[in-house]
Amino acid sequence: MLGCLLVRRWQGQRLAGMIVEVEAYQGVEDQACHARAGKTARNAVMFGAPGRAYVYFTYGMHWMLNLVCETEGVPAAVLIRAIRPAEGLELMRVLRPNLAGKPGWLNGPAKLTQALAIGREQNGVDVCSEESGLWLEKGISVPEAEVRTSPRIGITYAPEPWLSLPWRWVWETKA
Repeated sequence: MLGCLLVRRWQGQRLAGMIVEVEAYQGVEDQACHARAGKTARNAVMFGAPGRAYVYFTYGMHWMLNLVCETEGVPAAVLIRAIRPAEGLELMRVLRPNLAGKPGWLNGPAKLTQALAIGREQNGVDVCSEESGLWLEKGISVPEAEVRTSPRIGITYAPEPWLSLPWRWVWETKA
């Protein structure tokens, strides 16, 4: 997904950013994954068809966007952690006014959902269809030499080996 464009149509305008950081969550065995406790009302989208948005609320204040990526019945998703803004910057700055336009203003999953007006209404939408208002477009091919892996962030509750798996990918580009 690195290098793909994440696109949102909001109030008739196109907002887009190139995906530069992601994390993977795989199945009921992954103790950092929401599916570890089985299927619930909150995580049901993860168990559904691939190509759907799994959007959930966390810490009582932030929306997070994941993209479901396994076959139906196998809960797996990729958390979109950061984007580099590409289109609709003026509106993104209105939606995310704190530090808008400054380095790092879209380098977190809650920051990017705020800037793209992503919330509960996008949970379950088909990210392979422009009709959904939230979709992916082919971007650019990211050179492997510019991709760094590391353990996932913010999952200190998960035991090993889940805590240390290098399932976070960051595109370290100068652009």
